[in-house]
Amino acid sequence: MSTDNKATVAVIDYGMGNLHSVAKALEHAADDNTQIIVTSDPAVIDAADRVLLPGVGAIRDCVGEMHKQGLVPSIRKAMAEKPFLAICVGIQSLMAHSEENGGVDCLNHFDGNALFFGNDHKDVDGTKLKVPHMGWNQVTQTINHPLWHGIENGARFYFVHSYYVIADNKDEVAGTCHYGHDFCVALARDNVFAVQFHPEKSHKDGLQLYKNFIHWDGKP
Repeated sequence: MSTDNKATVAVIDYGMGNLHSVAKALEHAADDNTQIIVTSDPAVIDAADRVLLPGVGAIRDCVGEMHKQGLVPSIRKAMAEKPFLAICVGIQSLMAHSEENGGVDCLNHFDGNALFFGNDHKDVDGTKLKVPHMGWNQVTQTINHPLWHGIENGARFYFVHSYYVIADNKDEVAGTCHYGHDFCVALARDNVFAVQFHPEKSHKDGLQLYKNFIHWDGKP
């Protein structure tokens, strides 16, 4: 899709929270040849050049609204055909299952599950850690990927989450973080990239990741 010869990035709006900060960060990272569109219209998503799936709130509500609004076919189509980025709870929604809300079946793009850190989550020295995991933390890049371009290994990103993903295929893990134990914070397969952190809240490195996504051709 192009509007006035501009490439388009569709930010999927399924009614879960204010997407203003995500859209503004993308617009800041974009050049004059790119238009950012926040949309709940499957036709707009289908026609977009790139698609971003945000995640806000509890997983049952997120996945439920995607189904309720008829967006799942367009999400699956985008993941099969074009550069696709999922952020925050978006990465959890792409797993097979989540422990949250008593157990929720997700979109099953990546084999694996989202697990709860636990109410008694501790560091390796026995220090009790707060859940949710909130604030800045270092991300270790585990594969060389175009979306890491210009971002130093060990760069800090901003997190807010109580659940983390475990991927069955370790070759798809693109980034890890440590909070009590090492866990996956980025997954990559073909034209799909997903992260647990909030790029829009992660200053220059978050903007760089968005810039990389806007210029990404979908190849690993």
